[in-house]
Amino acid sequence: MTHKRIRPFNTRETYPEQNLDNDLAQAVVAKGAMVFVRGQVGQDLDTSESVGIGDPVAQAHQAMRNIKLLLEESGARMEHICRLVVYLTDIRYREAVYRAMGEYLKGVHPVSTGLVVPALARPEWLVEIEATAVIPE
Repeated sequence: MTHKRIRPFNTRETYPEQNLDNDLAQAVVAKGAMVFVRGQVGQDLDTSESVGIGDPVAQAHQAMRNIKLLLEESGARMEHICRLVVYLTDIRYREAVYRAMGEYLKGVHPVSTGLVVPALARPEWLVEIEATAVIPE
């Protein structure tokens, strides 16, 4: 069975300033039950415009809205999230970012891993959140 790709794209369009040519997707539904959502940042999925520049909380909200939208497009819901991985460019953002994420995860109780990294794909991005969900049978 071929996995379902949600919002496929090529990095040539997403990162025109970089010499990349990778075929990726925003999310993948595997065998109809598991959904892997690509790390989401403070970027509008429809326009590719960065939002919340300089504001990790605004970027976390945008990332979580993107995750919600991609899950819905995949046939899943926020309560299907099992795992999150959160990347921060500064440990001082942790409390505020996790508080913003928590607004979208009331009653969900996923596992979560948080990492502090020196940078993300674009210098204006301060937060990246990826999700894995399992759609119940």
